[in-house]
Amino acid sequence: MKLVIAGAGSIGCYCGALLADAGHRVTLLGRARVLDPIREQGLTVTDFSGMRTTVPADGLVLTEDPACLADADVIIVTVKTGATAEMAKLISDHAPKSAPVLSWQNGMENARTLRASLPDRDVRAGMVPFNVVPTDAATYHRATSGDIVIQNGPGVLADQLNSPSLPVTESKDIEAVQWGKLVINLNNALNALSGLTLREQLMDRNWRRLMADQMTEALGVLKAAGHPVASTTPLPAWMTPHILRLPTLLFSRIAARMLTIDPNARLSMAYDLMAGRPTEIDSLQGEIIRIGADVNVPTPSCARVSELIKETPQQPLTPDQILSEVAS
Repeated sequence: MKLVIAGAGSIGCYCGALLADAGHRVTLLGRARVLDPIREQGLTVTDFSGMRTTVPADGLVLTEDPACLADADVIIVTVKTGATAEMAKLISDHAPKSAPVLSWQNGMENARTLRASLPDRDVRAGMVPFNVVPTDAATYHRATSGDIVIQNGPGVLADQLNSPSLPVTESKDIEAVQWGKLVINLNNALNALSGLTLREQLMDRNWRRLMADQMTEALGVLKAAGHPVASTTPLPAWMTPHILRLPTLLFSRIAARMLTIDPNARLSMAYDLMAGRPTEIDSLQGEIIRIGADVNVPTPSCARVSELIKETPQQPLTPDQILSEVAS
């Protein structure tokens, strides 16, 4: 298929490379600062298992021109939340109405934004569970495990996109899957505030307790609002906070069966914070805060973490520092 990755960032480049390697004709629509190194040396992707794949530059279409959307069989949107409305306008202006539009983005509102701007098109939400970070020019590394899930719809789109190196499945209840990812993703902000790798953070019981507090708060809000939550791990969503609060030795044994994490992995908000880029905090903690206000359920932990991220602290914080602010 002719696939356009609408937003060539870390997730877009990683998935685009593996989709091209699987035989699709992939166009990366993005900025020159990302595309120019790929033009010079091809696109390399790696993962925690030791996989390394390089797609030569001539194996991809690299462009900053949204007119490329006119040739798409499928469009995969991977821009940050703040750029979704602009991308929706470009898709409306250039892309054929027959091309399904997939949102492989964090948060809940991106698919809503796309549907609102593209009401007569096949727009499907999706969930990408893994973390991807740039490690060098034109090189992207997948640091955690998990398979992509897309909303079911006409045809066999998931089967067409699925490959051994990039498994893709469909779900009839994609919103519950997305809520499950959002609850887990609340740790994105905590990881950014900690200054630690994800593995270091998870091996610290105090950080895990704070993660559990955030998740418990979010699950309570979502239950009150009537939003089902599907777990993105083998455990039920309600059980995850209990597992996080266990002693480290027991937690590590259970976690090792559910999730693979690269030793150097950090979550995406940590890189955004270090680079001074806008974060997606309003799509994560912000979503829980808004729903909590609607259903009259307090969200003090999420509110405080959101405030701290927006203050852009220059030094890593400790769980005690965050908890003391919440308590006050």
